[in-house]
Amino acid sequence: MRTLPVIALLLAARVPAQEPPPSFQNLQQPPLGLPAMPPPPAPASAAAFALGERLFADPILSVDRTVSCRHCHQPEHGFASPEPLPAGVQGKHAVRHAPTLFNRAYGKSQRWDGSTPTLEQFVLQPIQDPNEMGLKLEDALQRLRTDPGYQQAFGKAFQGGVSDQNLSTALSTFVRGITRADAPIDRFQHGQTEAIIREQRAGLWIFESKGSCWRCHTPPLFTDESFHDTGIGVQNGEPEPGRMAFTHAAEDRGRFKTPTLRGVRLTAPYMHDGSLATLEDVVEFYARGGNHNQNLDPRLQPLELTAEDKLNLLAFLRSL
Repeated sequence: MRTLPVIALLLAARVPAQEPPPSFQNLQQPPLGLPAMPPPPAPASAAAFALGERLFADPILSVDRTVSCRHCHQPEHGFASPEPLPAGVQGKHAVRHAPTLFNRAYGKSQRWDGSTPTLEQFVLQPIQDPNEMGLKLEDALQRLRTDPGYQQAFGKAFQGGVSDQNLSTALSTFVRGITRADAPIDRFQHGQTEAIIREQRAGLWIFESKGSCWRCHTPPLFTDESFHDTGIGVQNGEPEPGRMAFTHAAEDRGRFKTPTLRGVRLTAPYMHDGSLATLEDVVEFYARGGNHNQNLDPRLQPLELTAEDKLNLLAFLRSL
């Protein structure tokens, strides 16, 4: 059996030297492996994308001008946060881990509990969240209206200038351009048989067979966009409310959205509370069948994975 350092060296040859940046072009032609992108509710433009990219990185949208969207969704960390619960304004912390924004344009709902139906609604919520950016929406709009640079940028992108709808459209247009695909598995499935190495091919077999990972992390997005109780966050045998806080249905207690595995090598730590530090921890967690509780998803069962199985599965996951 090859050791993990040797596999890491083999994978390094297949990791791009620079991650592909978000692009307005992705809205018209998503990367290899992704389906056609759902049409946005409002017409998208390159000017709106550029404005959204600027706003995403600007702390002007936080109450004390210290936190931007980029602060919690860092490009170098796969548009996720390296902190389990990322820091917000005034010494506060978000109540959930900041997940990756990869391929959120395809999301059926947003947030870990699915409580936000659209991306356009979601992008305005962190601005107003008291634990994240802590700024009233009207105050954010007033700041933008009195900033000459933003007056010009909004005027170029939209006929109506600065408004809550145009702020939402700019930010969501940028987020729609944050895509992830064209991975070795995508090239392999499009006829490039040498795109994945032996370990990754074996890991794909684990993913699709005795690991049953595909049942929740369904290709090509590698998420079913649904909600499951894995036992993360259980204390004294009682799971967190999870999706139940939104639906008020008892069967939804402890259920959280399945995150995408696209770009997963970049997005540690993992789970809705950031409690699993490494991808190795995640594989071990699922190999033992999650954390038992009364609402545990029945699909979670202990897996008979050998040490080599786990290394191969990790090789495949990191190739995504």
